[in-house]
Amino acid sequence: LDKACGTSDLNQNNGPGSVKLTMAAINNSNESYCTFTLASDVTAGGLPSEQEICKDLENNDPQVKRHALKAAIMAMLGGEALPKILMQVIRYCINTQDKPLKKLCMLYWEVVPKYQEPTSEELLAAHSGGGSIQRKLLPEMILVCNALMNDLNHPNEYVRGSMLRFLCKVKDEEIISPLVASIKACLEHRHPYVRKNAALAIFHIHKLFGENVIPDAPELIQSLLIAETDMAARRNAFLMLFNQNEDLAIEYLANNIDDISKFGDGFALLVLELTRRVCRRDPHQKSRFVRVLLEMLSSNSAAVSYEASWTLVSLSSAPTAVRAAAVTYTNLLNSQNDNNVKMIVLERLEELKKNHCKILQELLMDVLRVLSSPNPDLCKKVLDVAMDIVTVKNVTEVVNTLKREVAKTNSDDANENEAKGAVYRGMLIRAIHGCAVRFPQVAENVVLVLMDFLSTESGMQVIIFARAIVEQYPPLRASVLSKLLHGLDSISNTSVMCVCLWILGEYSDTAEVIEETFGDITTLLGEASFILKNEEKQAKEKAAAEAAAGPKLVTKNVVLSDGTYATQTSYTEVKKVDDDTPHLRKMLVSGDVFLGTIISSCLTKLCLRAEEFSDKISALTLKDMTMKTLLYMCAIVKMAESSVSAQKSSLADCSERVTLCCRVLLDPKVKELLKPTLLEKGKATFGEFLKNLKDKEFSEESKSESEAPTVQPDDLIHFRQLRSTAITNGELDLDDGSDLARATGYVDGGSLLSDELSHVYQLSGFADPVYAEAFVTVHDYDISLEILIINRTPNTLSNLTVELSTMGDMKIVERPQTQNLAPLDQITVKASIKVSSTESGHIFGTIVYEDTSTQEKGYINLNDIHMDIMDYIRPATCSDEMFRSMWAEFEWENKVAISTSIEGLVEFLDHIITSTNMRCLTPHETTDKGSFLAANLYAQSVFGEDALVNVSVEKKDDNDGKLAGYIRIRSKTQGIALSLGDRITSVQRGSLTQ
Repeated sequence: LDKACGTSDLNQNNGPGSVKLTMAAINNSNESYCTFTLASDVTAGGLPSEQEICKDLENNDPQVKRHALKAAIMAMLGGEALPKILMQVIRYCINTQDKPLKKLCMLYWEVVPKYQEPTSEELLAAHSGGGSIQRKLLPEMILVCNALMNDLNHPNEYVRGSMLRFLCKVKDEEIISPLVASIKACLEHRHPYVRKNAALAIFHIHKLFGENVIPDAPELIQSLLIAETDMAARRNAFLMLFNQNEDLAIEYLANNIDDISKFGDGFALLVLELTRRVCRRDPHQKSRFVRVLLEMLSSNSAAVSYEASWTLVSLSSAPTAVRAAAVTYTNLLNSQNDNNVKMIVLERLEELKKNHCKILQELLMDVLRVLSSPNPDLCKKVLDVAMDIVTVKNVTEVVNTLKREVAKTNSDDANENEAKGAVYRGMLIRAIHGCAVRFPQVAENVVLVLMDFLSTESGMQVIIFARAIVEQYPPLRASVLSKLLHGLDSISNTSVMCVCLWILGEYSDTAEVIEETFGDITTLLGEASFILKNEEKQAKEKAAAEAAAGPKLVTKNVVLSDGTYATQTSYTEVKKVDDDTPHLRKMLVSGDVFLGTIISSCLTKLCLRAEEFSDKISALTLKDMTMKTLLYMCAIVKMAESSVSAQKSSLADCSERVTLCCRVLLDPKVKELLKPTLLEKGKATFGEFLKNLKDKEFSEESKSESEAPTVQPDDLIHFRQLRSTAITNGELDLDDGSDLARATGYVDGGSLLSDELSHVYQLSGFADPVYAEAFVTVHDYDISLEILIINRTPNTLSNLTVELSTMGDMKIVERPQTQNLAPLDQITVKASIKVSSTESGHIFGTIVYEDTSTQEKGYINLNDIHMDIMDYIRPATCSDEMFRSMWAEFEWENKVAISTSIEGLVEFLDHIITSTNMRCLTPHETTDKGSFLAANLYAQSVFGEDALVNVSVEKKDDNDGKLAGYIRIRSKTQGIALSLGDRITSVQRGSLTQ
């Protein structure tokens, strides 16, 4: 009801028992239009009539009066005039002592018409050019003003205070003027509640009417401020001076600069706002506020210290100021318990990191203390901020801290880390990996510690880290291989085991390591037969079935000590059979064909490399190694042929690979031909892969760095200090645009205009009576529509309304207001839409208007506005393990067949990446070197939703060289999968038309 000031027009009926209200413009320019719907059936049986309300207001029961006055307010908001109610309220309600009824009276004074309706003669005179219509106050308003004055002089301080708060909403000078003396008297009231509301009332009056009503308002408030002791009243008084007389506010601040910390948080926040306003207008005033800002940095209030830090950084880039602000941020980071506050502070630190990296390096360890938080998102943000400011000086401390955190995640009693789980451990391992790559001196300290986690969920990240360390730092190979051999039996993940075997086969380069590695692997493999016999298979299946069945429930009758019978129920657990079979053998027996291929390749490489150490490895030992390898490879092929696992399709590849390994060991000519490839080509390719990754990271970092703006050597230099005083006094400077472009490096203004024009949608045709087009702006969660409406008729159109509706997870929160359009006139109206999820949506609607000359109502159906999902998608990155985990978890999949005129594989992939605004997670060559390409793409929406895309495309010779394949999209929600699929399909069709 507080929004009901102004004139309301009854519009289209939106359904039974409801009316739609559109508020017209009011005098205060700061107020905005608002449209809302009120239900008329607020009481049983609907709203009472005017006569019934008048009768109920005469009742002596306050409850009946309250009910009647509520009905009157609702009816007037619905467009009813109810002129007889005003006098009844004055007679029977205005002097009531009932507090709820008195509050309802204040609401009634807000919505009741206070001025007489203009006569027809006055309207004709104004229309013929006789000037504006002079509004006349209703005679009854004199009685209302008298009642308001009585409340302002009421002995109860809370009645006075509530009336003063009500006067802050009154915008009629004729009503306010008789009450000025009483309002001034309230400034000297004994109770602070009255004084603080009186200050707000004077602020409101002076803001609306300037010097006309209270010319000495700033001086009155200054006097109140000097003598005031209450925090709330002082804050409201300073707010008035802050907005209406800035010089007096600065003067008071200078006189009381030592006591600002005692004035409360609200006063301090106003001082900070004043500081920002003054210093931005006149930078030379900064020195006057430095002392205040430095004092507020150490405030006990987190809000004050945060705002002071932000203000200090925004006004000064001096190292001393930035360091003081950064120290305050880190103190807030470690003292606040709210994760949202910590996230906001971390974002501020991330902004400081761009220009003041060296200062944050001094506070890095304080920032890392936030890793103790149980929130994984907070820990991820901390690591993102911290890893960019690690230097040679602090890398040892950082790595030690990260190692302690990794150890905590593996401890059984660390209950606070249970919520983080493997995700947090993966973050830490990636951070340590990054430190080891940038600073080789810490690699030896961390790699051996991390290898204890090979058997955990983060084992894949650890082994990939170890693989890179082994290739890049040859001195560490011996210790890493030894650690790897000791922990080989504890690895239960197939992918981790495959990488371990590849490392052992490639980097075992001494006789002792070769013999130890071969012996350990063959010990874990056991007997060279990986097909279970029928008895063993049946026993294993029986044990698995019993274990899956769980404990058995046994019920029997027993005789108690007193001779009575009872029923006894007990659970018997199945005895667990200890299976001491090594994990490597278990994987092979279960039918892992790919792992068998890796084992064959590893053992073959060990045998080939052992021949180079004939002086240390005897011929008999070498022959024994070769025979065992051949036996294992035969057993692996036999296992693959009889396997019924999902890898049955890999039988042909496995047989071909194992056959090649057997020929290398048995045929000297093949050995001579393929031995260099098997022993050296793998390491060389992996080393080149790591080099490409490093070059790619370096190129991305160089791109992210902002380029310094460049100017030509013969460009003119403008000295602003030597210009005329007219320009420095605030007049428009025509060179400002070019100066800013040179300073910021922004010279391409045309691209900004073309980007704006791409978001303009034509809603109606040029031949329609009303032309409309919309400019759409997407701000993550909000969509803003600026609709241009042009009246193309020679007649005035009244009650023109743009009725909008939406499809999808979108909700209209601000509708366009009703307008009257003169002939050939135009106007711009605005609408706001809230978006709640990532999916494509549609905005559609109708323009409704009335032609004043023909009195006919017209309707124009508008074209749909299609909201593209690309407005919400942002490129993101994740690890391969997270991608595979999400791929298996997400249930919604959309499969799109590839049909395009693009002929290049990489060109097509780049086209999809650009069109879908996603990031490619799979490293690939920039040129076509094959006939097949597979890549994983990843992105996140502004709502935190994940979008996964797998592109599998091949160039078929039998299809005239055209590309074929599928693009699979997976997400947790159906909207992303469908919308992204539609986007990819339309992009392909677009490429075909092009």
